[in-house]
Amino acid sequence: MYKNPYIHRWVIVGTMVIAIVCNYLDRQLLSILKPEILGHFNIGDIEFAWILNVFLICYAVMYPVSGILVDKFGPKPVMFGGIAAWSLACIGGGLSQDVYQFAVCRGILGLAEPTIFTGQLVAVTLWFEKRTRATANSICQAGGSIGTMCAPLAVAWMVRYFPWQDVFIIAGVAGLIIAGIWWIVYRRPRPEFLSITLGEPKGMTLRDTRSFSVGALFGTSALWGVLLIRLVSDPVWYFINFWLPGFLRDLGVEQGLGVQETLDMIQYIGGIPFLVGATCGVLASAYSDKLVARGWNALKSRKAVMSLSACVAPVIALVPLLSHWHSVSFTLRLGLITAVFAIVAFMCLVWLYNIGVVIAETFPVKNVATVAGIACGAGAVGAACFNLVVGSLMATMGEYLFYCMGFLHPIATIVLLRLVKPAEPQQEKCGTCSIASDKNNDNDVCGLDAAPN
Repeated sequence: MYKNPYIHRWVIVGTMVIAIVCNYLDRQLLSILKPEILGHFNIGDIEFAWILNVFLICYAVMYPVSGILVDKFGPKPVMFGGIAAWSLACIGGGLSQDVYQFAVCRGILGLAEPTIFTGQLVAVTLWFEKRTRATANSICQAGGSIGTMCAPLAVAWMVRYFPWQDVFIIAGVAGLIIAGIWWIVYRRPRPEFLSITLGEPKGMTLRDTRSFSVGALFGTSALWGVLLIRLVSDPVWYFINFWLPGFLRDLGVEQGLGVQETLDMIQYIGGIPFLVGATCGVLASAYSDKLVARGWNALKSRKAVMSLSACVAPVIALVPLLSHWHSVSFTLRLGLITAVFAIVAFMCLVWLYNIGVVIAETFPVKNVATVAGIACGAGAVGAACFNLVVGSLMATMGEYLFYCMGFLHPIATIVLLRLVKPAEPQQEKCGTCSIASDKNNDNDVCGLDAAPN
């Protein structure tokens, strides 16, 4: 299979999609089973928000670390360890005897999950050239939406036959199987194929390419740009993932529906925003690749698609108005709210699918995972801060949260257009040879490390 790299790279993509589906399934268990978990541990929304934040804080801390690990050791071992660790943490959540043990398991889940996203981005960058990179990356990232979409269906079905704790255990066992498959499937592309995907001269390897040191990265405006983008825009996506199922179930309770009826409702409509968002997000990413094929600058095409999608951001402000529109039927209100969230999910996923590609086309390949880790960690920090506000204000002043979310992506668009520009390491001549070196990098290419003539 590896003899044809053009086929094998799509096998790698397929494996990463399945892994990310499992990732989001494990993540969504908490929000879908929120009433059962709150009742079992006898806690409320404030405590639930803190459990979310245990995950998010660990997630934020580990993201930069996972990026550095992927850049140093490669996607294969780091992603294998991450998938195995988060699967064991999910099993641990099902076996927890009290809320503190449960929170610790969610923290371990947060420490392990970033490895899949930093590793996936590097794998796509190494295996796909610019004219197909956004499409491949968006298909991988769509695994998150597929997982979020399938989670309500799968969990609502399983909880009918198993205790909620067993659902966590089943999901964890599935993840361990995926970890083994990943170890078997992934290979690093051969040098001759790598020169095609990275646009480098034949004979060059990753060791020969220039890169920034970690400290020097913080001297670039592009790093601060992608960091601010994730910090500002990620809370909207995290809100949809962590709070949307519970928000819709609460609407059902207000309407007089029972617990099982609200769970059935989520089973059928909870995945719609993610299905619509993933489908349209992949199509938008494919369109940006089409622009590249037509001769557009790759970075410019990603920026154009992301900026246009941000125009729909203010539509989320309609949610509180629709929630209180009692002069129409509950079914119509629920349908309209679901449609609004589908539009917002589309916007969020266009950004999430393309920001990684923006990083890949802005920074040297050996810095891609590190930058992605730093930026995504900032996004998780923003989401954690936002969750504290959501947990305390959802019941009393929730409408203001929706108004604020309507402005976040337009702000991120300004940052994208102003700060994110190609970053190249500064060069100077090495004193012992003619190879151009990066004075900011402790691992300059020189002497025996240079590519042979």
